Amino acid sequence: MFLAANVARQNDDSLKRFYDKKISEGKHHFSALNAVAAKLLRIVYWVLKNNKEYQPQPN
Repeated sequence: MFLAANVARQNDDSLKRFYDKKISEGKHHFSALNAVAAKLLRIVYWVLKNNKEYQPQPN
């Protein structure tokens, strides 16, 4: 999941903003990446539970 989170933050703008927010809070790269992985797991769970396609939030 850690490696998937790294790729996801590079390709998904909302996850990149989340990662950058964690870095600006003073988190280390690996800590911020683990937070992205946890968020990604919640997204995957939501997609599977609701049987809907993931649409990133435009901001």
